[in-house]
Amino acid sequence: MADLLQQPLLDIEEQPRTSKKTPRVASLDVFRGLCVFLMMLVDYGGAIVPIIAHSPWNGLHLADFVMPFFLFIAGVSLALVYKRVPNRIEATRKAVLRAVELFLLGVILQGGYFHGINSLTYGVDMKRIRWLGILQRISVGYIFAALCEIWLSCRSRGDVSFLKSYFWHWGAAFSLSAIYLGLLYGLYVPDWQFEMSNATSSVFPANHSYVYMLTQVKCSVRGDLGPACNSAGMIDRYVLGIDHLYKKPVYRNLKECNMSTNGQVPESAPSWCHAPFDPEGVLSSITAAVTCIIGLQYGHSLAHLQDHKQRMQNWILFSLSLLLVGLLLAVAGDPVNKSLYTFGYMMITCASAGITYSAIYLLVDVYGYRCLTFALEWMGKHSLSIFVLITSNLVVIAIQGFYWTAPENNLIHWIVTRFVHR
Repeated sequence: MADLLQQPLLDIEEQPRTSKKTPRVASLDVFRGLCVFLMMLVDYGGAIVPIIAHSPWNGLHLADFVMPFFLFIAGVSLALVYKRVPNRIEATRKAVLRAVELFLLGVILQGGYFHGINSLTYGVDMKRIRWLGILQRISVGYIFAALCEIWLSCRSRGDVSFLKSYFWHWGAAFSLSAIYLGLLYGLYVPDWQFEMSNATSSVFPANHSYVYMLTQVKCSVRGDLGPACNSAGMIDRYVLGIDHLYKKPVYRNLKECNMSTNGQVPESAPSWCHAPFDPEGVLSSITAAVTCIIGLQYGHSLAHLQDHKQRMQNWILFSLSLLLVGLLLAVAGDPVNKSLYTFGYMMITCASAGITYSAIYLLVDVYGYRCLTFALEWMGKHSLSIFVLITSNLVVIAIQGFYWTAPENNLIHWIVTRFVHR
């Protein structure tokens, strides 16, 4: 785990020891650093500028690009790692080990072990630990893409047909997409119930603690993509258990829920507004894995083509094709939804990632303007360490330790009261 923290977040440019090490591509670090910067911007600025925070349900805000961008660049990097695989068994062992490390680190960081900036305590009730999260989702996408690259690549020397060489990659992507769509639209969602707590609702008097009330949500539908009755939530409730889901889903910012500034949902809100929902759930992780596989295809141009112009042409053409498909799906009625990681959302964000990476590659690796992106490149090289410090709130807690006269007179408290809770 210590070795893992010394690596960038999904910097997978570490070649197997038996193969020749590929020179580092600066644009990968810059793009990864951009992802980290956007993550910090939306995490700390989203409360001040709501338009950049996650969309409450359908729609696309700046924050909704961060996760697919991380998954995309993981796939691109994997294509360089496994350009040559002399030992598939050993490569698989390392890939599985890294995925497990990322998953466990994610559970520690986002499972409830750290209690946030308002509490210096730590520890988590295993009955309510959150199993899935950001790193866990990345680890799932990573292992799917890694196994595709290790076992399903058929590229031979002199073969220039990417479609032919990586036919089985596309087969895996289409299969995963078909499974996702079949489950999303085909599963029947019955009525369900959950325990509503006074921790997230104003239904209970403020002087009550640890009060729970059994609440029912009416569904009995199939193919619903709303917050209450979608099959993604049902799968998570059955597979993970409702106690292990994210307790404060972003859909509480919908006008139907009308969440107050103290984070509580009023009594008049629909019952589902009080329910937990995991935006990094089981079903949506399937299309997240497809994002990684799409990133692989961009990485193949980087790994096997030497001409900058040819690489750029491949990337731009592929990106515009994905964007067109995503927009057509949106027009046809498939919502652009990050919480469900819908097919249209995946297409549009992959296209955006491809266009953004192409621009960075042109600026950094073609024209050599690395001085303009030095800070982002540094952040990309240390992205996992930065992610850990941010997610665990260690940096924020450390800053809070310096105060004037009284502990509440610190910089973080001033920012929160001045800008967030004004």
